[in-house]
Amino acid sequence: MCLAVPAMIIKIDGPMGKVDVMGNVREIGLRLVPEAKVGDYVLVHAGFALQVVDRVEAVETLALLEQVYGWQAQDPHQAGGEKNREGMG
Repeated sequence: MCLAVPAMIIKIDGPMGKVDVMGNVREIGLRLVPEAKVGDYVLVHAGFALQVVDRVEAVETLALLEQVYGWQAQDPHQAGGEKNREGMG
């Protein structure tokens, strides 16, 4: 089973960007979504943004993932800096 996870773009640097998935920061490819901008939500799979998605739908999906998988948002600014959740992206 493949899972694409909604993530918010927090930085864009050419064809690459950084996204926040529930407090976990990942670097991803943005070549498939040239229209994306900082603050947009994108679906991320295998390290690439596949499409820009509606903010409300993204937040609802993240809430469902939290319920189903027990994922909890992490504050990326707490001690330890950027965090990566295994299996995301």
